[in-house]
Amino acid sequence: MYNIMTDSPIRFPGLFGDWAFTLPSKAINIGHGIYWYGILITLGLLIALVFCLRRRHWFGLSEDNVMDTVLWGIPCGIIGARLYYVIFYLDLYRNADGSIRWADTVAVWDGGLALYGVVIAVVIMMIVLSKVKKFKFFAMLDLVVMGLFIGQIVGRWGNFMNREAFGTLTDLPWRMQLTTVAGQLIEVHPTFLYESLWNLIGLILMVSVVAKNRRFDGENTWFYFLWYGVGRFFIEGLRTDSLYLFGWEIFGQPIRVSQALSLVMVLVALFMLLWNLKLHPHDPQELFVNQVAARKAAEAAAEAAPEAVTETAPEAAPAQEAETPAQEPEEKKEDAQ
Repeated sequence: MYNIMTDSPIRFPGLFGDWAFTLPSKAINIGHGIYWYGILITLGLLIALVFCLRRRHWFGLSEDNVMDTVLWGIPCGIIGARLYYVIFYLDLYRNADGSIRWADTVAVWDGGLALYGVVIAVVIMMIVLSKVKKFKFFAMLDLVVMGLFIGQIVGRWGNFMNREAFGTLTDLPWRMQLTTVAGQLIEVHPTFLYESLWNLIGLILMVSVVAKNRRFDGENTWFYFLWYGVGRFFIEGLRTDSLYLFGWEIFGQPIRVSQALSLVMVLVALFMLLWNLKLHPHDPQELFVNQVAARKAAEAAAEAAPEAVTETAPEAAPAQEAETPAQEPEEKKEDAQ
């Protein structure tokens, strides 16, 4: 793993020659600083929110459903991302005597957030929220993963601004050149760019194909885990800053946490897609959006029914009055007899 000089120039010599990108990682120097990483993460979140609000009708969800998920998801996601990172990098927060520097474990401004921690925390939060707010968990998750794609597309450029999350040495035309603290120039895989582009393709496929033709709630979700898992598995293998699984090894190589999770995620997603599409196909009416539409139609019909009765009641009265005079001659004849 290389120690890169903070705010070192970034070059793509195979594409742009000697042109260098020199914008610092810190956008505003106030307090601990406001970093471009945080600005880009926030920008990605806002774009994802607007996008999800505009697409919520595809899934039968209300604006309140989406906003509740966002308001609870942001703090839960930050906590999950940090907790995940600290657990697998715990030795970075230990003193020489083995005690833990608890204050440092919450210093998110010094870096150390993991995407998988966000996903795990948000999923747990949504399970609870769906029970409380009475919406279908997988319908909301199908919408949220579209936002996750957007957040990752934009957020990975925060890694570019931080000069981090790059890959191994390469001589490919799109290689990225950085400077180490020792003054050495290294040319590496721009893995931040690989993941950003991979997620962009995934989002396009999801919006144009998967989401428009969903056959069950959860189809978007399992497509996301399949697509992201495949890409992350290979991209993680190129990175030099991976989290490792407690020093465990397989075939003499340390196990990268993200690769292990990606492999599990891909296998589970494949099984769930096969089960729900081939082995246990669903009736389209089971989709939450169709259930909501049917419920609204029933409510509208119920509201219209009393109005229809009220409108027809006055018309029945004259008919009843007309029958009464017709009966009077018979009654008078009986009296005469």
